[in-house]
Amino acid sequence: MILECNALSIGYENRTVLKDLNLKLESGDYVCLFGDNGSGKSTLVKTILGLIPKLKGEINFGKGISQRMIGYLPQHNESLSDFPASVFEVVRSGCLNRIGFRPFFSKKEKHRVEEMMDILEIKDLEYRSFSELSGGQQQRVLLARALCATDKILILDEPFTGLDGSTAQKLYDVLDKINKELNVTLIIVSHFVEDLLKHANKVIHLSQDCMFCGNPEEYKKHMKKEYLLSRHQLLEIGDEQDV
Repeated sequence: MILECNALSIGYENRTVLKDLNLKLESGDYVCLFGDNGSGKSTLVKTILGLIPKLKGEINFGKGISQRMIGYLPQHNESLSDFPASVFEVVRSGCLNRIGFRPFFSKKEKHRVEEMMDILEIKDLEYRSFSELSGGQQQRVLLARALCATDKILILDEPFTGLDGSTAQKLYDVLDKINKELNVTLIIVSHFVEDLLKHANKVIHLSQDCMFCGNPEEYKKHMKKEYLLSRHQLLEIGDEQDV
């Protein structure tokens, strides 16, 4: 077990968004987190990260893991596009949680930065200004930054938004490499359901009245059942109106 939620209730400003949430993730899981707007995806992510307090229940991490050790790639923010720093400086900033109160970066952190830039294939951009890069290049730099913060759990919030098909496919390839070769647990919030199901081994689907957690095949069967049930209910309503 790397992350576990037991009878978890989450929300903000005394408003409960989700209650009695139970899920368990293992090391190396590739998790897709789906749901309609307002279903609680962002609230769940922020609660796991410790950005907002839980209302009730428990969030437990595996041995040697804490919230400070979770890498996080937020949704693309246009204000970050003009960030006045080099690629190396942006990636290195992901190590800030590792250095604690030390006023400098050690050789270990510098090696981590070099390693992540190699994995993300952005070493040739090391001295380029972050603001000069394309959207796909910036996404890779920010992903390398997030990886500098963790070798255990990485959460990505809508990482494919705004990317063209070719750039998005390259990002899928990189994420597969991070998951399989580095054994990093991925939690990806996205609305690109069909594409992500080709890569994930676990699906979490949030809705206003329930939560689904299982593998992609179970998820497809679940959604087919939900579709047939909804269609049947609509037909019944139509029959009643005809009468």
